Amino acid sequence: MRLRTSYDLRFEIAVPTPFILMLRPRSGSQQWIAREEYRLIPNVPVHEFTDQYGNLCQRLIAQPGNFEIHTVADVLTTDEIQEARGAPFVEIQELPDAVLVYLLPSRYCESEDFGELALSVTDGELPGYDQVAAIEAWVRRTIRFEPGSSDLPVSAAQVNARRYGVCRDLAHLGIALCRSLSIPARMVVGYLNGLEPMDMHAWFEAYVGGHWYRFDATQSTHVNGYVAIGYGRDAADVAVYTQFGPAVYPEGQQVRVELLE
Repeated sequence: MRLRTSYDLRFEIAVPTPFILMLRPRSGSQQWIAREEYRLIPNVPVHEFTDQYGNLCQRLIAQPGNFEIHTVADVLTTDEIQEARGAPFVEIQELPDAVLVYLLPSRYCESEDFGELALSVTDGELPGYDQVAAIEAWVRRTIRFEPGSSDLPVSAAQVNARRYGVCRDLAHLGIALCRSLSIPARMVVGYLNGLEPMDMHAWFEAYVGGHWYRFDATQSTHVNGYVAIGYGRDAADVAVYTQFGPAVYPEGQQVRVELLE
C-alpha cells in the first residue's frame, strides 16, 4: 500500500518560542519512507536529534509573527495485517533491554492499579497475544470512542472511570492493562488512512512472541493504512509538537492521508 500523508500547522508567535517537533516518520519493518518534504515558513535553523525511543525530533526557535509547518511523506506500508494468535508471552528475563521500559507504570498509564481488572478481562486466554487481543476487544466494547471529546491527555484510570475518550485515551487504558500482566506495551502516534474525522491518530503496540504487534480499540476490525511517526510510554512522549514559554495554539491545522495507486 502506498500512502501520501501531510500535516500543515500555522501559529501566530508573539515572542521567540522554542519548539520540539516530532513530525518525521522513519522507515522500519512495517513502513518505508519513499519521499519526504518538510518546509518551515519562514525558514529557521533546525537541529535534528533522535530521542531515547528512536523518534526523529527537530528543535528550533520560532520568531515572532506567522509561523507555518508543512510536511508531506510518500510511505510504502505492508499489505498484510499483522496478527499472531497464539504468539506467546515473553518471559521478563528474555526481553530485549530496550523493551523493559515499556513494562513500567508511566504518567498516563497507571498499570499498578489494573492487575485485578486485567486478570478478569483476560480470564481463560493464552498468555501473550491472545491476552492482548482480549484487552483490545474489552476496551472497544466498554469505552466509547468519541473523537474531539477532550483536548488534554486523560490517564488510564480516568478513562476507565468515565467510560469514553479519544483515541489516545483508549490506548492508555489498553497499555495499562497489558503492563499490569507484565506484557510490554507502548503508545504510537501517526496517521490512519480512512479515519473519520481525519486527524492525527493514536494506537498501541504490545510485545509478544518476540515482535511488536499493533492494536487499536477505536476500529471495529484490524485494518491497514497506518503510518507511525512516534513511539513512547504514553502521550507525554509522543506529542507531535511541544512548545516552551507562553502558550501558543495552532490557528490552523490540516491532516490528510491519500491512497496512491
